[in-house]
Amino acid sequence: MRRFGGFPLSGLDFYEDLESDNSKAFWTAHKSVYEEAVRAPMVALTAELEPDFGTAKIFRPYRDVRFAKDKSPYKTAQGAVVAAAPGVGWYVQIGAAGLYVGGGFYQGSSAQIALLRATIDDDVRGPELAAILGKLIEAGLTIGGEKLKTTPRGYGADHPRIDLLRHKSLTSGREFGAPDWLDTSRTADEVRAVWETMRPLIEWLAAVVRGAPSS
Repeated sequence: MRRFGGFPLSGLDFYEDLESDNSKAFWTAHKSVYEEAVRAPMVALTAELEPDFGTAKIFRPYRDVRFAKDKSPYKTAQGAVVAAAPGVGWYVQIGAAGLYVGGGFYQGSSAQIALLRATIDDDVRGPELAAILGKLIEAGLTIGGEKLKTTPRGYGADHPRIDLLRHKSLTSGREFGAPDWLDTSRTADEVRAVWETMRPLIEWLAAVVRGAPSS
């Protein structure tokens, strides 16, 4: 396996063109660019990070269009995830917009979401999570995830952590874009640094969702 040396900018150009022409003809003609400038570097990056975080799953480039209105056959970004628990893990993505690094609780069963809310409601564990998220914001990361527009059943609108209780998923991350070090080995250091900063969140979420069925 080759050593990670960054993501070539030709990979970003590939995705920019794919967004304009998401067709089998384009993909076939440019598949070698995907393999060399996108997939191979992602494989090398995740292999370098594996000793510290675990084995990554690199997502397939093909979209599942069976039940989708959008029948575009190819994904317009390449992602990889290192699972820490069902629905929880570290994430990295490369696409036309550049590099994104993040992680969190991406999706789970109703039982997992209910347990997450019960833990946020707890007067010890809830403030613990709020403090973790506060430190991530101070470090320059953003907080995201799908949220209810209404108050979740069983909780009052005046709850001190009502904003967190609305979350159905809870993520954090940083958009890097295309910095001048993207095509160098420094990219691995930057991804590692974000993932390490996020470790308290990942461990907190993993400990919670492991207590509930994943499906």
